[in-house]
Order: sequence, then C-alpha cells, then structure tokens
Amino acid sequence: MPQIEPRAEYDRLAKVFHWLTFGLVIVQFAIAWIMPAVGNESQPNGLLSWHFSLGILIFMVLVLRSLWRLTYDPPSPSPSVPRWMQKIPQAVHLLLYAVLLVLPLIGWIDAASRGWSVSLFGVLPTPQIFFGRSSTTALWGDIHIALAILLLILISLHIAGVIYHQLVTKECILFRMLP
Repeated sequence: MPQIEPRAEYDRLAKVFHWLTFGLVIVQFAIAWIMPAVGNESQPNGLLSWHFSLGILIFMVLVLRSLWRLTYDPPSPSPSVPRWMQKIPQAVHLLLYAVLLVLPLIGWIDAASRGWSVSLFGVLPTPQIFFGRSSTTALWGDIHIALAILLLILISLHIAGVIYHQLVTKECILFRMLP
C-alpha cells in the first residue's frame, strides 16, 4: 500500500459517513430498480415502503454529515494539482451533497402529494405535507427521477476523478478514504 502523509487521510468519522452514504445509496438504487413502477393505483408498502425508509436514513446521514463537514477541513489537495483542477472535485462534492439532501425531500413531497404517509420503517412517521392528493404528483415524481439520474452522473464523475488521480497523476487519493 502506498505511503500516505498523516494529514492526507480523512478522519475516521469522514470515512464512516462516506461509506455509510455509499452503502445506503447502492441499496436505495437497487430497491428503486426492482420495486414496482409507481402509478395512480400504487400503495406505499413493500419495497416502496423500504425505499421511503432508506430515503429518510440517507437524508438523516447527510444532515449529520453536512453539520460535521462544516466543522472539519478535509485533507489538502496535493500542491502539484493546479488550482483550477482542485475546483472540479469541490464542485462535484458540493453537488453530491445538495442532490443527496434534496432527492429524499422531493421523494417525500411526491409521496405526500399522493396522499401517502411516510415513516421510518413503519415506526417514526414524518409530518404530512399535503392532506389528500395533489395535482402536482406527476411533477414531483418526474423531478425525483431526474435528480436520481443526476445523482448517478455525479457519482460517476466522482469515481472517474478517483480513477484519474490513481492512474494518471499517480496520486493515491483512493487510500485517503479507505478504512
């Protein structure tokens, strides 16, 4: 394993947040892929209920992660990386955080606009946003899907950046986030 400068690594909590988020998002996309299509006759149970619960968990982890991130400075980029190139991962990370926070909220609004109750594993209910069905249901569902696609694109950019640094610039940034 390559040598890493002491401050070049993320701290333990950063790694926990990163890999927990990654795991939850992978499971969330797997459930979204196999769950039945959501339509006018759909009921909020089974895989759809699990999808809601994981969305709530992702949101909660991201809120905690964002609060922690406000108090923690990540490792500095290598001085050999041009300043303009340092801005790209910063922008991708900012967009990842934003989409990961907004996506569950839009999903919750979509569910509420259908008149569904959303709860965390059937135990902790969320407040109702709409009472009864809303005429904006299709819009919220479309926005939710578009944000999910954007999230996949951002994750792909994030992974591509890590691969680029590992293979092209020979910076071992992957090891900064490994447990």
